[in-house]
Amino acid sequence: MIAVTARLSNLTSQLAGTTPRDRLLQKNPDDVRATSIYQPTAHTHTDFFCFFTSQIVVTCALRTALTKGGRGGFKDTQASDLLVGVFKGIIQKSGINPAAVDDISVGNVLAPGGGATEFRAAALVAGFPVTTAVKATNRQCSSGLQACVDIASAITAGIIEVGIGAGVESMTNNYGPSAVSEFSELLNGVQVAKECKVPMGVLSEKMAKDRGVTRADQDAFAAASYQKAEAAQKAGLFNDEIWPLEVDFEDPKTGEKARVTVAKDDGVRPGMTAEALGKIRPAFAKDGSIHAGNASQISDGAAAVLLMKRSTAEKLGQKIVGKFVTASVAGVEPLLMGIGPWASIPKVFEKTGLSKDDVDIFEINEAFASQCLWCANELGLDQKKINPKGGAIAFGHPLGCTGARQVSTLLTELKRTGGAIGLTSMCIGTGMGMAALWVAEY
Repeated sequence: MIAVTARLSNLTSQLAGTTPRDRLLQKNPDDVRATSIYQPTAHTHTDFFCFFTSQIVVTCALRTALTKGGRGGFKDTQASDLLVGVFKGIIQKSGINPAAVDDISVGNVLAPGGGATEFRAAALVAGFPVTTAVKATNRQCSSGLQACVDIASAITAGIIEVGIGAGVESMTNNYGPSAVSEFSELLNGVQVAKECKVPMGVLSEKMAKDRGVTRADQDAFAAASYQKAEAAQKAGLFNDEIWPLEVDFEDPKTGEKARVTVAKDDGVRPGMTAEALGKIRPAFAKDGSIHAGNASQISDGAAAVLLMKRSTAEKLGQKIVGKFVTASVAGVEPLLMGIGPWASIPKVFEKTGLSKDDVDIFEINEAFASQCLWCANELGLDQKKINPKGGAIAFGHPLGCTGARQVSTLLTELKRTGGAIGLTSMCIGTGMGMAALWVAEY
């Protein structure tokens, strides 16, 4: 008891007088994520000093290029093979001994059976030993982030020492009506449950109308995403986060087959303007505002994030590039699923004591311009901090991949710009949102 009291007293003295941002930037050897220290004062006997010292660190984060579903560079590549590529990339780039990795969690939305069988096989092909466990996880559009959080939580709980949170999706192969099961009479008999299966485009159209997000504003937001992505690609700003893959590709025009190296996002459209987007026909209603140009692209891709305790990273000689702090999930009305970030982001701030001004970069998934723009405006976020290299409208949203992809994009850009704190978030089908806080180290 004396030792515990001394430890708490030491932590209190270290953290007294610092801001939540300062505390998050500290580098501590332990992996305690949240602690409440009882501190009786002259005024109250229920005063608690709360702080975060999350030390689940990231030692490598990378992704494949994102390519157009059905037409792009990965159209002839299975999701499992994309995963093999990023797994090999993690091993090679980080220098980790594959035998040190205890567990891998892979976010995926569309593959039959959740992809669990082929993902285990992919890990074995990539070089992980049979002792490395693998699972698939599905929280729809946040699956890649959920995979990372699951691994971080398992490390914090002492279940594993080292793990990988990943995400993958081949929308070329698995996207379509068959990805959603038919509802039973029981589920269809409850209106709010029945609304869970309304198509996302229809939901976003309704949300845009209900929340007063104009087409002009959506098109301007989308154009900015394209322009930022085009500029970033031309400047080579994606190079450090993308792991090139050599794959088979059949030319759709000539039928010629070849091995090609895919190293850049092929959905980025040069010279896109709001005026050009304004000419595109609405997709879900004659008088609607949602169309192919201001919604996320159907695409293929994979990403992976290597996580462990700081003390483990130091022991293994792993270079630390960032750390995971905390995450939140939130539910909203199924018909308003796009407002998920609005509900989940404040929860992260409540947990950490941070404000929006403490965050240097927000990576918020652009499922639709309508929902991303509304959330940003409602939360009062600085537009200059949101998706500085563009987002899913410009280069794609492979559903299960996005949450892990954002981590790679975020940490790379924080390092390049000298930033420290970043937040990733997305809306989730059926009416949810998720968010996570990350700190860059370099």
